[in-house]
Amino acid sequence: MPTSLKYLVAALACLGTASASAAEIKLNQLGFLPGAAKVAVVPADAATAGATAFTVIQAGGGAVVRQGTLGAARAAPDSGDTVRLADFSTLITPGRYQLRVAGLPDSLPFEVAPGAYQALNAGAIRAYYYNRAGIALDKQHAGAYARAAGHPDTSVMVHASAASPARPAGTIISSPRGWYDAGDYNKYIVNSGIATYTLLAAWEDFPAFFQSQALNIPESGNGIPDLLNETLWNLEWMLTMQDPNDGGVYHKLTDKNFDGYVMPADAHQQRYVVQKTTAAALDFAAVMATASRVLAPYDKQLPGMAARMRTAAEQAWRWAQANPKAYYQQPADIKTGEYGDKDVRDEFAWAAAELFITTGDSAYYQAMQAPALQATVPTWGEVNGLAWLSLARHRQHLNPVADQALIASRIDTLSNRLAAVMQRSAYGFAMQTADYVWGSNAVVLNQAMVLVHGYRLTGKRAYLDAAQANFDVIMGRNAVDLSFVTGFGARSAQHPHHRPSEADGIAAPVPGFVVGGPQPGREDQKDCKAQYASALPARAYLDDACSYASNEIAINWNAPLVYVSAALQVLTPAPGK
Repeated sequence: MPTSLKYLVAALACLGTASASAAEIKLNQLGFLPGAAKVAVVPADAATAGATAFTVIQAGGGAVVRQGTLGAARAAPDSGDTVRLADFSTLITPGRYQLRVAGLPDSLPFEVAPGAYQALNAGAIRAYYYNRAGIALDKQHAGAYARAAGHPDTSVMVHASAASPARPAGTIISSPRGWYDAGDYNKYIVNSGIATYTLLAAWEDFPAFFQSQALNIPESGNGIPDLLNETLWNLEWMLTMQDPNDGGVYHKLTDKNFDGYVMPADAHQQRYVVQKTTAAALDFAAVMATASRVLAPYDKQLPGMAARMRTAAEQAWRWAQANPKAYYQQPADIKTGEYGDKDVRDEFAWAAAELFITTGDSAYYQAMQAPALQATVPTWGEVNGLAWLSLARHRQHLNPVADQALIASRIDTLSNRLAAVMQRSAYGFAMQTADYVWGSNAVVLNQAMVLVHGYRLTGKRAYLDAAQANFDVIMGRNAVDLSFVTGFGARSAQHPHHRPSEADGIAAPVPGFVVGGPQPGREDQKDCKAQYASALPARAYLDDACSYASNEIAINWNAPLVYVSAALQVLTPAPGK
């Protein structure tokens, strides 16, 4: 059995469950690589008033293997508590352990292992397979989560908002494949942009890691690495969303209204492509430019695909230049997600950067307007950071017109800013109050992705440790003491806002999805019978399927989980290195 699949099977054999008791000592429930920074959060309250030390014990009440001193007590306003940090980074021997602090129950068990994140990484990629449109998931590949096919999307209608002389309203087109965007059954180009790019970026940065990974998906063994096989399922759908008559790209493929909590095969609304937009065209151009260079070595398996994608990227770029302000406007009869964006300067810059890297044409670098472009943590609606991440990745092979010093400065400055936030944080990670937005867990992970790039660029260990800390947040080092990844960790999210997980009749949710995470807006309160336990930014989370504001899944949130888990697995130095 391939190593990656072995780890995945082992992890899924003990799926995370919310039945484990809440722990007062909060840490990464999966565990750590031997050479990683290892930190836990300990409450500073009456129970631990006299405690100054912690110990690491063998799991199950075994022998003490490490001792350490707790950090100073610090207030954490976002979670409303006061905590101390326990740093046990010197623990490097593989094994299963717990933390012990006088006055508290022992922590949940955790592992120190050289393959600590392989199963999670495989599970996070397989989540995309579980969210495929237009294909039946069979038992051989999906196990208990096998289901019938839904949404073939071979008879999609052109909506009036997308009509053109060559394709008037009511025209039927075929647009199969792709991933369901989130907990609903629609497909959106803008969000596919950052999600698909991030998976391709993971491949570009860590090809050896993914080359040998076997995921047990239908395409496994076809001569193409499985990460790219899975990504192709969405790339091939994206290609169908470009109007061949003018190069424009439809914003989304959607029902008119969200489906109820039914399985894909039971959802039968007419599907539409809606409006061509500048944002969709530019995100499409960026992704296709990236994919064309990634897939170029696989021309034998995919004849002409790389060239087709490059041409499609250039056509979309030209359409966007001719239509620079075609902003998305939700039609009155469409009630699904918008992904609206009325500032596309960042999309122009990102698309220009990817086309520059792929083609070497200095005109694209000039179009990027690099001196005026700042680097920020990427989101679906603010992608200028992706331009800098790609330029940094390919900096040694760029046309000399690129400003190497500027590229390095943008990445280092942003990474340094995030690492500084971590130093000020009581919980020891890079999140600030303003970061608790819809999809806050994606913010955590995209911050970590930036920090990984900072580490690769500069070698500053502080950046890698900060990336680890943010990853730890996702896996349990957080105020609600939960692994935010379904199926991974002793206490993991159990009721994501995800239609198949709710409708399939299986108690455990589909594994491998990161849920949205805490956010004080709580826009779903009127729709939920259950109540949020707190309005505090770091605690405003509800593990209930009704909670689309804090507990939905989304393809753009899972992508940085894939990237960061691979990065830590590959880049974390062995002890003593």
